[in-house]
Amino acid sequence: MKINKYIDHTLLSATATSGEIKKLCQEAMQHQFYAVCVNSSRVELAAGFLKNSDVKLAATIGFPLGASSLESKLVEADAAIARGAVEIDMVMNLGLFKDGEFHLVQQEIAAIKNAIGKNLLKVIIETCFLDESEIKKASELVMIAGADFVKTSTGFGSRGASLQDIEIMKKAVGDHVKIKASGGIRDAETAKKYIELGVSRIGTSSGIKIISANSKS
Repeated sequence: MKINKYIDHTLLSATATSGEIKKLCQEAMQHQFYAVCVNSSRVELAAGFLKNSDVKLAATIGFPLGASSLESKLVEADAAIARGAVEIDMVMNLGLFKDGEFHLVQQEIAAIKNAIGKNLLKVIIETCFLDESEIKKASELVMIAGADFVKTSTGFGSRGASLQDIEIMKKAVGDHVKIKASGGIRDAETAKKYIELGVSRIGTSSGIKIISANSKS
C-alpha cells in the first residue's frame, strides 16, 4: 500500500512562515505525497515551490469556521485557483446546517463547485459538531451539490476524524463521492484503517512519520 499517495501534506497554522511553507512543499516532493494543503494566503508561495512537480496544491476556503458569507468564499476560491491551487477544501456553513437551512447549504456548495469548474472541491463538514444523523445528512448534501469529496474535519474543532465518522459517511455517499479523513491521524496503523474503510485522501501534518513507520513494517 503506497500510503504517500493518499496524503495531503498539511500546514494550516495561523503562524506558518514562508520558510515553513517551503519546507512543507520540499517534503511533499521528496516523499511524493499526493498534495500539499495550505491556507489561501499561501497559495501563490506554495505554487512557486511546487512548480514542475507532480504534487497537487489545495487551498482552504472559509477556514476554519465556515461561517463567512458565500460571496467571500467565492472570492477566496477564485483567487486561490487563479494563483495555482487545483483543489479547494471549503468548510460547510455549520450555522445554516444547524438551522435546518439545507437548501442554502447545498446551494453554497454547488455555487463554489460551479465557480471552480474542473478543479476538485472537498467539503469539510466538521463531524465533531454533528451527531450521527447530521453526519449522514451533511454527507448527502455534499453529494447532491456535486462536490468531489466530503471531508471530516478542519483539525481545529473539538476533535478530528474518527473511524465511526467514516463508516457513516461511506454509507451515506457510497462510491458517488470520495472521502477525506483529517484531524488527529498521526501514525501508519491508523492511516491504514481509514484507507481500508474506503478513504481516498488523508489530511495530516504527520505524513513523514506515517510513511516512515509504514516502510519499516
